[in-house]
Formats: sequence, structure tokens, C-alpha cells
Amino acid sequence: MPRPIFSRSLLAPRHWPAWLGVGVIWVIAHMPYSLLMFVGRRLGAIVLRIPSARRHIAQVNIGLCFPELDAAAQAALVDRNLRDIGLMLVEFALGWMASDRAMARIPLSIEGLEHLESARAQGKGVLLVGGHFSHLELCARLVSERIRIAGMYRKMDSTVFEWTVLRARLHYAEAMFDKDDIRGTVKHLRNGGTLWYAPDQDMRSKDSVFAPFFDVPAATITATHHLARMSGAMVIPFFHRRLPNGRGYALRLGAPLENFPGADARVDTARVNASIEQMVREAPEQYLWVHKRFKTRPLGQPDVYERKASQERSV
Repeated sequence: MPRPIFSRSLLAPRHWPAWLGVGVIWVIAHMPYSLLMFVGRRLGAIVLRIPSARRHIAQVNIGLCFPELDAAAQAALVDRNLRDIGLMLVEFALGWMASDRAMARIPLSIEGLEHLESARAQGKGVLLVGGHFSHLELCARLVSERIRIAGMYRKMDSTVFEWTVLRARLHYAEAMFDKDDIRGTVKHLRNGGTLWYAPDQDMRSKDSVFAPFFDVPAATITATHHLARMSGAMVIPFFHRRLPNGRGYALRLGAPLENFPGADARVDTARVNASIEQMVREAPEQYLWVHKRFKTRPLGQPDVYERKASQERSV
């Protein structure tokens, strides 16, 4: 896939603030790893103290998904998750713009490559199915140093960031497919390609079903079922987590989901959600709880994110 073409229109004055943002990201990405992690933790401390609707979203999500925790434990998990956003910001910068030499110095362990090798020996494409963890962009680049992968993405609103980020991703990815480019994605998988994919956000798509996620009905796109059905690809869970004390990242490829796809898209989608839930339980503070995962509700059920008047007065 060719890199995006640069247009002189991107230099127009209206784009200068975006270019300034790109410059800041570049500076962050070229910091030494230990310093970058320190900056991320400081940013996380700032995020924790800034009043934001994102805190309320995280509180709701964690309350729904971890009812077994008491109020104090839930609040502590919310705080850890908000702190993690600071690390997420610097890890996105690192994944997009760090040099290959800097990436090679990041501590990394990876398990389960034998599952991918087995799929390739059978001439099968592979869907690496993961979740929206804070370090997903960085870990996609880290795993690409071991295996050739493609990805799916949603176009950015800023033309400057769209050009910059797509160009950066194509530095390490074999291809990047727009989320609506089903034909190109299926062709890539049929040709034995490997695609990283995260179906765990509420996309408000007509191709969604309600499937349990932490025992809560979650509107989930059925694309994993359909992509596997149309391409014959194996579906392999892909989990990644940040290790404590600057010890880098642990990546794991699980065994392929057996008898997937089945005859029922709803059942398959529930299996995918269960796999992602298992990943989240291993590192819950690193998951993107600030996304409105349960925004779409089953018919007749109330909006879980709506604030009550008493809550609004207390903020």
C-alpha cells in the first residue's frame, strides 16, 4: 500500500495548529524511554485532577463491569485508569513517530507465535482480535517487528493528522484498511495476510448485536464473524499489557478460536466478547473505560450514562 501523497494545501495557515501538535508529538516520541514513561505518569496525575465527563463514563463502566468490588475498590480502579491515560498519550506518540532504533530498545516479550505459524502453514489468513487498551498503537508496532500485519482504522477529522498518522502506520504495517473497506480486507485475509482488529467499541452499526460483556448487554459489531466466514481466516486472540516499573510490554497470541465461525453471528460475537473480557480482567486499569461502551441500550432500557440532577450539582 503506497504512503499517502503530501498536498501543498496541508501547509495552509488553518492547518498550522495541527502541525504544531504533530511537532509536539514528534518531540515526545524522541525522548528516552524512561523519561517518556516519567512524562506519561506526570500527565496521568494531571488528567486525574482535571474535572471531566470521562471520569463519570469510567465510573459507570467500572461499576457495571465489576459489581463484585466495593465502592472504594471501584473508585481506586477509576483513578488508576485515569492515570493510565497519561501513559496512553505518550505511547501513541511512541508508536507513531519513534525511530526503529528506539523501538528495538523497548523491553518486550511475546508468546504464542506458534499459533500464527501453524495458521500460515495451512495457508490461512489470521484475524488478530484484541481490545482497546491504552497501548494498542504501540503494541501493534511492537508485534509488527516480529510478524507482518495489516490494520483497520477510522479516518481522522484533521487532514494533517490523517496524513501524518497513516504515513506513520504504513511505516510498520503491511497495509491499512478503512473500516468500511470490507472487500480489501477480505482479499488480504484470503491471500494469507494477518490483520489486527479490535471490535470492542459501540459503533452504532446496523450490523451489531447485543452480546454480553462482563454480563452487561453490549452492542457489538458482528464483523469478526463475517470476516472469518468470507475469508476463511483463523481468529486468534491478541493480548498485550504494560509491565510495571518500566519493564516494557508482554504480548500474547492465544490459540485460535475453535469451530469459528459458527452458524450464528450472535453466538460468535459473544465468544469474541468473552475473549476480550478475559484480557481486560488481566489488566483492567489499562483498558479504555472512558469510552461509552454501553451507549446503545436494548429496547426499553435507560441510558446508563445519564447524570441525575443530584450528581450534576455535586460536580
